[in-house]
Amino acid sequence: MSALKTVMVPINKAGYPFIAAFAVVTLLLFTLSQALGWIGLILTAWCVYFFRDPDRVTPTKPGLVVSPADGTVIMITKAAPPPELGMGEVRLTRISVFLNVFDVHVNRAPAEGTIRDLAYHKGTFVNAALDKASDDNERMSIRMTLPDGREMVFVQIAGLVARRILWWVAPGQILRAGERYGLIRFGSRCDVYLPDDVAPLVCVGQKMVAGETVLADLNGSEAQRQGEVR
Repeated sequence: MSALKTVMVPINKAGYPFIAAFAVVTLLLFTLSQALGWIGLILTAWCVYFFRDPDRVTPTKPGLVVSPADGTVIMITKAAPPPELGMGEVRLTRISVFLNVFDVHVNRAPAEGTIRDLAYHKGTFVNAALDKASDDNERMSIRMTLPDGREMVFVQIAGLVARRILWWVAPGQILRAGERYGLIRFGSRCDVYLPDDVAPLVCVGQKMVAGETVLADLNGSEAQRQGEVR
């Protein structure tokens, strides 16, 4: 039963038009060639897999920051938040999570708080694994006010293949940690800018599970964690 639940997960409704289009093309390909039809069927199955939207178990301890995306931590650095948010040049700790085309692409709120501002930037589509993607690529930046008054920023960044960022939030909306708020098609990156003096509790190279993996503790005093491949 548990194995069946792993395979039969919900599909995000944003994927329905794409799945339908892939299915129609597959039927047409079968009329031309059985080999082409099987290729289309495999691509349709991948499309269904891409838009999967499984439930996640989010830790409920106040102050925890969870990953906004499935993927791999590719960078932890100091950087100023996106300029369109008007937060100045103060450099905050930025954790970057890269999503490949096989990761779940539904994004989740990294912490509990109130959406203060959203800013869309129409940029380029370079490889999202590159550092300059945070500055150059198409993105949606969200500024959140936390319950204690501090602020956090999280950003959806389009990648080399991605051509559409979706978000389902608005200024003034209250989000819980782990709550779904958007989706990026098809391969992308999510950045989280932690409040000043908050240390990341993950390391570069670690795999993240959206809504579950703890990135930081807003109320903790632990120093930045270090890791090594073993």
